[in-house]
Formats: sequence, structure tokens, C-alpha cells
Amino acid sequence: MVPVSDHYFTAAPASADERRPLSVELAGRRVTVSTADGIFSSDRVDTGTGVLLHEAPPPPASGTFLDLGCGWGPITLSLAMLAPEATVYAVDVNERSLALTRTNADTLGVGDRVVVARPEDVPPDVRFDLVWSNPPIRVGKAVLHEMLRVWLPRLTGDGAAYLVVQKNLGADSLQRWIADEEGPLEGLACDRLESARGFRVLRVFRG
Repeated sequence: MVPVSDHYFTAAPASADERRPLSVELAGRRVTVSTADGIFSSDRVDTGTGVLLHEAPPPPASGTFLDLGCGWGPITLSLAMLAPEATVYAVDVNERSLALTRTNADTLGVGDRVVVARPEDVPPDVRFDLVWSNPPIRVGKAVLHEMLRVWLPRLTGDGAAYLVVQKNLGADSLQRWIADEEGPLEGLACDRLESARGFRVLRVFRG
């Protein structure tokens, strides 16, 4: 059992790093990955991520992509398998998540195209053609907004971000905030791409 002090946004989880295999379907393939306690949705592809993977349009074959809040890597791995010429940045504050994503990318043969990094270690000049994220809503609105102010402006001119957010955890208010926010987010538009299973998929792009 995960100690109550452990959260998926903890940098160094207190629970034991005991890895175990997990069989899941990603990018149309049945694969076995490694997971452990102390990270987000350690025992499955969570519902929100599943909605995003099903509803977001297929990624382009090439480009520089970002998975913001990678966990054990379901989004990162899917992007890397679907886009054979892309570079995918897997970003998280949780060191165990980063280690698992690195291991899983190597296991699935896409490790040479996956860059696993803490937020502060991503070079500031890197721009992203595509962002897929199940953002950590439970960190609180202030932290979430600051995170989006940092990463969404790094979209390229034709780039887009797809964010999956639970409807009853503020998806609609987040959509309005992104569209109306000034400062770093000025010039970005946000619309609702799809709704499924109690989640919204929001699309962010340069308006």
C-alpha cells in the first residue's frame, strides 16, 4: 500500500521502488511495461489518459512532442510508437516516474527518441509541435496555471496541445481561463475537441 504521504507529484516517493509488470494496450499493441507504487495510476492506464489516447487526432510522423506529467509513460510511449520520426520529451517532477518511463521506452525499442527530463532540465529554446497531457489537476489551480503558463507558450506556430481534464474538476473553467488569459498565454486559443466518460479533451492552438 502506498503511504498517505506519497503523491504522484512528489519528487521522491517514500514507498518502496518495487517494480512489477503491467500488460496494457498502447498504440494498438499489447505491450508489457514496468510500474511501481508512488506514481500516478500505477496499476493501469487511467480513464482520462485513455480518453486522450482515443480521442486526440493521430500525431504527425515527425516533430518535437511533449508529454507533460508522464507518469510511467503511457502517453510518451504511444506518441513514440505512433510517430516513428518524432522526438518525445517525457517530463515529470517524480523521479520514479522518469525512471520507469525511461525503462519502458527502452523496453519497447523507442528509447533513442524519448528524452526523459525534469521540467528544469528541458532546454528553454526547445519548442513543441505537439503536446499531449493529462495534467495534474489536484496540485491546485495556482500551480496548474503556472505550469501551463510555462509550457503552452512553447508551442510552435502550427503546434497544438491536447489536454484531458475531468469535467467535474474544472475542465470548462480551465478552457475559459486559457482562452482569456493574458501575458504568456496571450494569442493562444482553446476549444473543446471531444467529451467522453466524464472528461473533456481541450485543444490549445495559436489563434
